[in-house]
Amino acid sequence: MTSSGFQNVTSRQIPVRVPTPLVEELDKTARNLRRSRADIIRRQAIEHYLEEYDNLVVAVERIRDSNDKVLDWDHVRRDILG
Repeated sequence: MTSSGFQNVTSRQIPVRVPTPLVEELDKTARNLRRSRADIIRRQAIEHYLEEYDNLVVAVERIRDSNDKVLDWDHVRRDILG
């Protein structure tokens, strides 16, 4: 569920511990994007992680589905590149 699915929902603050080098990188990125640290964590990082997790769940389900055709990379490359 993306952040648009969380509009008009109450929020809660959660404490987290993050290694100092990661915080420094986060602050650098926030400055470059002209966003707050909280905005990146709240809107971008968590949303991105959840979307990636959803994609992983779908991929695992497809791997386990014996009826889902698995593509052979060499075959696909020949079809695309000729």
